[in-house]
Amino acid sequence: MKKSFIKISVLASLFGAMVLTSCSNNDDNPGPGTEPEVESELEGSVSENMTLNATVDYELTGILSVESGATLTIPAGTKITSNRGTDHYIVVQKGGKIAVNGTANNPVIMTSVNGEPGDWGGLLLCGNAVTTAGANATAEVGGLIYGGSDNADNSGSIDYLVIEGAGAQINTESQYNGLTLYAVGSGTQISNVAIIDGADDGVEFFGGSVSVENLYLENNEDDAIDWTEGWDGGVKNAYILHTIEGFSTAFEGDNVNNWPTFENITAVSETGGTALQFKKQSGGVITGLSLQGYDVSIDLPNAADPLNPTETELANIQIEGENANPESNYNVPATVDISLFDWVSGKDTVEGNILQGTVEGDVTLDASVAYELNSSYIVQPGASLTIPAGTKITARNGGTDVYIAVLKGGTINIEGTEENPVVMASEGGNPGDWGGLTICGEATTTAGVDVTAEVGGFIYGGTDDEDSSGVVKNLVIIGTGAQINAESQYNGVSFYSVGSGTVVENIAVINGADDGVEFFGGTVSVENLYLENNEDDAVDWTEGWSGTVTNVYVSHTIAGFSTAVEADGENKDPKLINFTAISTVGGTALQFKKESGASFTNIYLEGYDTNVDLPNRTEPTAVNVDDVEMTTVDDDVFNGTILDISAWTWISATL
Repeated sequence: MKKSFIKISVLASLFGAMVLTSCSNNDDNPGPGTEPEVESELEGSVSENMTLNATVDYELTGILSVESGATLTIPAGTKITSNRGTDHYIVVQKGGKIAVNGTANNPVIMTSVNGEPGDWGGLLLCGNAVTTAGANATAEVGGLIYGGSDNADNSGSIDYLVIEGAGAQINTESQYNGLTLYAVGSGTQISNVAIIDGADDGVEFFGGSVSVENLYLENNEDDAIDWTEGWDGGVKNAYILHTIEGFSTAFEGDNVNNWPTFENITAVSETGGTALQFKKQSGGVITGLSLQGYDVSIDLPNAADPLNPTETELANIQIEGENANPESNYNVPATVDISLFDWVSGKDTVEGNILQGTVEGDVTLDASVAYELNSSYIVQPGASLTIPAGTKITARNGGTDVYIAVLKGGTINIEGTEENPVVMASEGGNPGDWGGLTICGEATTTAGVDVTAEVGGFIYGGTDDEDSSGVVKNLVIIGTGAQINAESQYNGVSFYSVGSGTVVENIAVINGADDGVEFFGGTVSVENLYLENNEDDAVDWTEGWSGTVTNVYVSHTIAGFSTAVEADGENKDPKLINFTAISTVGGTALQFKKESGASFTNIYLEGYDTNVDLPNRTEPTAVNVDDVEMTTVDDDVFNGTILDISAWTWISATL
């Protein structure tokens, strides 16, 4: 069948021949009055004004280049699907223009056949504005020429555009971006752009002065927003989302700082990572910043000391009117109204459920929200965190970067019930996935006052043995014990000098890579403690802890753990009442180092190869069982009554 085509003003390809063609058969001409079929393949040079047809499904089969003096108009609802390859992209040359006229109801879609990152090269605009690379600079892609002296240059307009699957690999050093703006001037109007699943940057500015408003960036694998060569435009209202590991940053600024502006920026990560990176002397002015879920908020890799940048180096980055502060997580509620992006089909958002940063003032979580602990969440002195019954917190498998800590003077109130315990767990529940819960108090410790903890550099210890750090009731913790260094790991719950005014009841710690609970001094007591398959010690104490644990059930069914109890340091005679520990894999039950000891009432041990280990002495004289001091490690005194935990239904709670 013969087909006739309207060529839509594309008169020659990049190689001098018409490319907007399709196979034809001279046997089949349309009759009089028949509407000719519009060509659907896009490739070649647009040297005259050209308007696409929104009713046609276009196929990008190569490079479509809008030449100087020409304008490519793309009406609302148009969809362009690119074949896969690095030589598939749309470029607007210096002096050319593009008019993407999408609407909220009918955005323009530029995608690929597979919709996978790196399928094609995206959209590139080359302008005549100023760049530090100089006039008529050559781009890293396609040998494109850009840059001049007209900062008010106009490359057209873009409104309501979705770009998917861009970022094709050019060479080992370079990739295309979703939207690349080479020296584009401020006369260019760009708003309502979504860039999703790109293999490189979402949008990158190479110099120029163009600004963008309403920008949605989801899972771009390098940087969401990248700029260099002295760009001095701005971005207003951007929502950045990372749900896939391995991305670079939310922002990457490089080279000369011409003070670009950023207003209302919300960046959310479900996988940690770095939020804002500024290379060399780059910077900018940021207001309305919300970062949620990142491990690192501010990174200056070229600072003299990247771990401790100077105030002079930080002064290039102004956030909320002050020098950037790498110690701040900038974890505030979202500053962007996500309804701005309701027009983006299939967009993903994470709102209100990321726990990260600092708790200041009184914060109460909502049990109806499925929270994600993506990084550290630290209750500051004078602040309180309340976690109501039934709250579930999923900890990212981020190792030592993920934990909850309560500093001296802070308060935590975990208000679980037996019917609705609070659950904190990693998704896989594997040992060492995350760091657990650390509470620091003002009670005494043999280590002194204002001691630095082995985890987080937290300060603990004082003179108030009746200090209260709050209430912890009906809590299940799973998958803790992340490795800090060769000597240290987090525990399920670490009590640093926690005072007797703190109420702790009904705690289960399961599958921890280190201790279930560890007491560093203090006077806090615990009632109803369930400890299953913690890989180091189930109950550990040091630095003169003098509290009481009532009703403890320890279960070991996996070989290689350390002990059910490890005591170390000075003996302040802590009490353990109704203590049951059962092993199906042998091992050691109780270990007392140095002069440590304890008083047990009703202790039952079963299945251990060694009941008592004394690595630093020969006689267990500091260990009392049922008010009788042990005389040898062979004393048969561990045959009390097994603790009945059949009513502890709360220990089986999961995410």
